[in-house]
Amino acid sequence: MKRIILMALIAFYTGINGMAQLRTVENRPYTDLRPFHFGVLIGTHAQDMEFQNTGITQYIDANGIEQPSHVTVDQDRWDMGFTVGVLGEFRLNRSFQFRIAPAMYFGTRHLTFYNLLEKDGAGNAIVQHQEMKTAYISSAIDLIFAAERFNNHRPYVMAGINPMMNLNSSKSDYIKLKKSEIFLELGVGCDFYMPFFKLRPELKFMYGLTDSFDKKHPEHIKNKNELPYALAAKGAHSKIIALTFYFE
Repeated sequence: MKRIILMALIAFYTGINGMAQLRTVENRPYTDLRPFHFGVLIGTHAQDMEFQNTGITQYIDANGIEQPSHVTVDQDRWDMGFTVGVLGEFRLNRSFQFRIAPAMYFGTRHLTFYNLLEKDGAGNAIVQHQEMKTAYISSAIDLIFAAERFNNHRPYVMAGINPMMNLNSSKSDYIKLKKSEIFLELGVGCDFYMPFFKLRPELKFMYGLTDSFDKKHPEHIKNKNELPYALAAKGAHSKIIALTFYFE
């Protein structure tokens, strides 16, 4: 019995000693107690567009004759961009924070069109391309749920809504997007407490809740030969994967 108690005491002492060794000096121990604070953000993101293709349709050509058309459109790769902005964060309680983060998202989408009714000399569909530059101004509204801080890091999950306005659009493009979109945001991150600031890397997925395709744009196409490409889609939803670094 004495041997068992002695072994238990040794195990207890070893466990306490091990936990003490895991603990380190905390940087900025009171930073999370502030009711409100500012910060800046910078990051990169990848944009994609999910199109709903029209299929076989009809259009009126330059001679006023109705013609069949079957063109598909796709953004066949994730296009990279960059993000800059600021943030303001409110402390709700020990675990929850409310964040507002106005930012700018700059990027370029590369679209590929396949005209299935027109063939080249090898019998392949005629291919056209469009570069669609985007400059979104956004104001994300996020709720953050954070775990307990351990040493100098604190993981968290977040969810929110991000209304965006596209400042860059061209009437000469085959396809044009609406000025405004609303995104749902879901992500994970971790706070790292440095001696002079808090660094927060965050990875989030953003999905457009609204149809961003401008259905009225084909009415303004002057070159009627471009109508098959302008009518290729009837709906579109944006997708963004963002890696952001917050400095607070």
